[in-house]
Amino acid sequence: MPDIAAFSLAAATGYLFGAVPFGLVLTQMAGVGDIRQIGSGNIGATNVLRTGRRDLAAATLFLDMFKAGIIAFVFWRIFGKDVGMVAGAAALVGHCYPIWLNFKGGKGVATYAGLVVVTTLPGFLIGAPLWIGVFALSRISSLAALITAFTIPIALAVTGELGWLPESPFVIGVFALLTALLFWRHRENIARLIRGEEPRFGASK
Repeated sequence: MPDIAAFSLAAATGYLFGAVPFGLVLTQMAGVGDIRQIGSGNIGATNVLRTGRRDLAAATLFLDMFKAGIIAFVFWRIFGKDVGMVAGAAALVGHCYPIWLNFKGGKGVATYAGLVVVTTLPGFLIGAPLWIGVFALSRISSLAALITAFTIPIALAVTGELGWLPESPFVIGVFALLTALLFWRHRENIARLIRGEEPRFGASK
């Protein structure tokens, strides 16, 4: 069992890595200006795309998606999966509340998805088609993300009980906490969903 030092190192390193605003860093390095001053002001891939640089947008999407998964994998290989999960969870927190940007970050959906892809095969096999199905029916990205995130910890617990690639209670608990974080970050989206005002993909404004 890893000691408290390993968990502490994972949490600190994961948070600092997750807090790196890759969209802002890449666009400034490329000399295309401060993306916080254009479009939505967001530092994510969608706003990076508004600069006209598809390559930078794709790189931002990849890095934001897998920042938690990458750091989780590194610590998993060194200290074990539980420590890796702490590093990945801390990276997602860093993405949502980056110290470098006065704790104003993203909502964490892509980062959550990347962590699922890297750390839990049953979570990915259940979550990916679920997201696709909900989005195809509703055309609402936030709804698909919230339903999928809500389902993943439950699905991990159920598949474990069935003996299909079981995850540890610690891993399931981490994903449950991260799901709660996603719901908190999407509280405005949830309010719009309740009012029937959340925009649908492809709908006219």
